[in-house]
Formats: sequence, C-alpha cells, structure tokens
Amino acid sequence: MERRVAEQLRSALGPLGLEAHAFKVGWYNAVLQPAFHLPYPDDTLAFVVLSTPSMFDKALKPFVSKERLKIIRDPVDQCVSHHLSRVKEKFPDQRVDIMFDYEMLPSRKPKFLAQTAAHVAGAAYYYQRKDVKLDPWGKKKIFGVCIHPKYGGWFAIRALLLFPAIQVPFLEQPLPVDCVSSEEKRIELLEQFNFHWQDGRYRDIIEVKERYSEEQKNYFATPPAERFRLLGLSQEAQRITFH
Repeated sequence: MERRVAEQLRSALGPLGLEAHAFKVGWYNAVLQPAFHLPYPDDTLAFVVLSTPSMFDKALKPFVSKERLKIIRDPVDQCVSHHLSRVKEKFPDQRVDIMFDYEMLPSRKPKFLAQTAAHVAGAAYYYQRKDVKLDPWGKKKIFGVCIHPKYGGWFAIRALLLFPAIQVPFLEQPLPVDCVSSEEKRIELLEQFNFHWQDGRYRDIIEVKERYSEEQKNYFATPPAERFRLLGLSQEAQRITFH
C-alpha cells in the first residue's frame, strides 16, 4: 500500500518540482517532546513534501498565470495548497490530512516541525548544535538547518500528507545522507545559517546539482508585500492580501 501511494504521489508531484518522502508518525514523535507530537498512532503513514528549485518554473509561474485573479495570499503557499488539494482528490477512498508549514496551533506552536520531519523521512539531514563536538558558540542561540544531498539549502519543506487509515508497521526507516560530515564544515554551515543567512552562502555548503535561478533568488529576497509585483499580479490583489 505504501509503495502504491508513494508512486501516485511521485507521478503527481514530480512534474511540479515537488518531492514526497514517506515516514511513520512514530519516527517523528520518538525524537520530540509530547507537546510537538502528531496526534496519530505510531504506525500511521505520512509523507513530507519538499519544493525543489524547479518548482518555481514548473508550478508557481503557471499557477500564477492561470489563477491570477484568485490569488489573495502568499502565492507560493496558495500554489502548494492548490496542488496538494488536487493530489488529495486522487485518493477518494482514503482520508488524507494535510498540514502546511505555515500553519499554527492555537498555542502558537507550529503544527509540525518541518526540519525534524525531513530528517526522519531521510529527505534531508537536519544539522544541529549537538552535531558539533567542539561547540564554539557559548551562550549564543544556534538554530539548526536541513541540507539536501542534491540541492544543498536550495529547497523548502512545504507540508505533510498523513494517511490515518494506512498503518505501515514494517516500513523501514531510511537514514538521511550526511553530506556535511566534517566538524569544520558543520561549524561553517551553522555559522553561515545563523549569522549570515541573508547572503545564502549556507545553501552552497556542498556542491549542488541544482539551485534557484536568479529570478527565483530575486523573488524570495524581495519583501513579501512586493512579491506580487514581480509576478505581474495586480495592485488589487495586493490590497486584498495585505489589508
């Protein structure tokens, strides 16, 4: 069952520049405090959905061109939501729950911890302070970051798809590729991500197969309120969204 679902997701999401990686809810819950647990049995099948560099041209720009009069919030969020809703329709006999990376619980905690999900699914390695033996940061707060073996930091974690009726007790957990394996490189990665994230150098900590185009870099470097203009969306859409 898991393989059939995975194949359907791959064929639906791949042409859009999206990837789906399977995991069991129990793998995720096992590494987190109870406050962050997903409220499903441990053997429940789930997928973490990533956007790759090609999503901008394969999904976002065609979506904006087709749906320009209906875009009333962040175009990327709305694009991903649109396509995952259509994917959900491919499973009429299954309940499919979708959680998006921008959604919050009433407690103001995120609905899921995106980087943890990517790590336990084997999609990308979540490098954290604890992965450095000789910690040089003292009392500074240091945030972790996921690195994809193919895209480095040029990707984003967008959503979870959960299939509550599908239990997969025998699913084997894949290990994420430890592509930043030296102590020096891990320190460099966390330094760049925490103190120089705006310049994006951390994204190229490894040799990548694909990165964002200049157009895409410019889009994500632009303040959200001004991104509509870059996509050729109307002032009317901006007014609806931000007022």
